[in-house]
Amino acid sequence: MTVRHFLRLDDLGADGIRRVIDSAIALKARPPRKPPLAGRTLAMLFEKASTRTRVSFEAGMTQLGGHAIFLSPADTQIGRGEPVEDTARVLSRMADAIMIRNHSHDTLERFAAYSRAPVINGLTDRLHPCQLLADLQTYTEHRGDIAGRTVAWIGDGNNMCNSWLHAARLLDFTLRVAAPPGYQPEARIVEAAGAHAVICEDAPEAADGADLVVTDVWASMGDEDDREARLADFANFQVNRALMSWTADDALFMHCLPAHRGEEVSAEVIDGPSSVVWDEAENRLHAQKALLLDLLDA
Repeated sequence: MTVRHFLRLDDLGADGIRRVIDSAIALKARPPRKPPLAGRTLAMLFEKASTRTRVSFEAGMTQLGGHAIFLSPADTQIGRGEPVEDTARVLSRMADAIMIRNHSHDTLERFAAYSRAPVINGLTDRLHPCQLLADLQTYTEHRGDIAGRTVAWIGDGNNMCNSWLHAARLLDFTLRVAAPPGYQPEARIVEAAGAHAVICEDAPEAADGADLVVTDVWASMGDEDDREARLADFANFQVNRALMSWTADDALFMHCLPAHRGEEVSAEVIDGPSSVVWDEAENRLHAQKALLLDLLDA
């Protein structure tokens, strides 16, 4: 039996991403009359804290007629040392799909290798593909097809940046990355993106003429011990009015949230007219409903 997982954007491919985005936009406009996931269960394993990921998947399953079960390490035997492979074997016999939000991407891949049910990457230290589906949906709603556009990533070359690089390669747009030395995105992902990735020396170079500017917090979960050093290292990489003045006149701003106003983004930008972060956050719900329907052939 072939199981379709969603661990990275490549698991959908360009056509699949567009299919899910179109479905998400349709679901947002008009929910299905009959509950397409009635009787279906999503198991949600959380090693990392979450607001948007948990609520969007749980509310999404409810709206589609199914049920979601929240599981933390303290609630499961995996937190007491049960092998990942054994947990995957058991959960995938009981749940129709499994969403995992954890630190190690390698652990996620091990879990998926032993799962009978589709496994969804709710975030790992390497990638955050569910957020990209919502981001791409949001751009499509506001500006149309992202192909041929220029996106500026400003700040930490983290899991979000890596997933944006995947999207650039798959959907044929350019991603300019401006990150301090030592905080560049994963080299092999940059290399795989080819001409779709441009590494810039400073933030204005990346933002020059860009259609979209994206950033994330400077100290993600797990980086808190380095917070003070990171604040100093990223001091010249804030998205503010001066930086946005370099972009195209109709450029948008996105942030996956939570945001720290006065650090990676100024209040005047995130709360200003170019910001679409609230649509972006809401679209986590619609994109993930579309993803669940796609993976479960519903």
